[in-house]
Amino acid sequence: MSQRHFPASAGSLSINPKVADWKYCGLEIINLTAGIKQNLNQSFLASAEAALIPLNVTDIEVTVDDQTYSLKGRSGVFVGPTDWIYLPPQSHVEITSSVDGEIALATSVAEKLFSSCYVSALAEIEIRGAGQATREVRPFMHPEKFPNAHRLMAVELVTPDGNVSSYPPHRHDGMGGCSTSNEEIYYFRIGKEKSLHGDPEGFGLHRTYSGPEDPEPFDDTISVRDGDIYLVPRGYHGPCIALPGYPMYYLNVLAGDTTPRSMDFCDNPEHAWIRQSWNSLTPDPRVPWKVK
Repeated sequence: MSQRHFPASAGSLSINPKVADWKYCGLEIINLTAGIKQNLNQSFLASAEAALIPLNVTDIEVTVDDQTYSLKGRSGVFVGPTDWIYLPPQSHVEITSSVDGEIALATSVAEKLFSSCYVSALAEIEIRGAGQATREVRPFMHPEKFPNAHRLMAVELVTPDGNVSSYPPHRHDGMGGCSTSNEEIYYFRIGKEKSLHGDPEGFGLHRTYSGPEDPEPFDDTISVRDGDIYLVPRGYHGPCIALPGYPMYYLNVLAGDTTPRSMDFCDNPEHAWIRQSWNSLTPDPRVPWKVK
């Protein structure tokens, strides 16, 4: 089976369908140097639509073909949502920033063409779950929030330290009666007290495991550190566990065969009862997450 866990310690992180051994999804983490113009990898975008997402960089100028956009960005993923840019396939992109920092380029193979566009930061976030399963969801490229894409979808989550997310375990692999089929990428940043962005000290836990129909069973329960990537080709995934003292952020990138594009999922029936248990609990008051 192909590699699923890509530690940040291994070096440059660039996932495409060939690396992942699947059909659609990709993610590249790109470092920007203040004042230096950077051209995005044109081969990476030749047949892919993309979302350009500031991670911990501000004041960015992005030229897409003959259109120039200004992004406010943010000083870190734990600060809050960010504005971003949608890029259609075959885009020619140049980026400059006033400070050093990182951006994420989430991608999917696409055949339909939509126009590039600037999207402002979300005014509101979603609070999901309750009790220790409370988490903050930023659905900036959910199909209900952003319809003008072919396959690409993306959301951000922040899990307060000591809480769990991606729970109960769920799947969207087209197996076992689940009609939605999406590949998915998790990009993790692990914070610490007062973190604006990630901290190398922390770690969290993530589980993905195969359903009973899978011809190649697997069960991964791994520690994830700041900057790691995990690929979900199929199977149930969850929980993600933010250990005490270390809040967890992740960017989810999804794409698949389902038309129209959808982020619907199917819970593991053994654990679906967990959702009903939240009716007797209150949400964690730390969400919406605020850096203190």
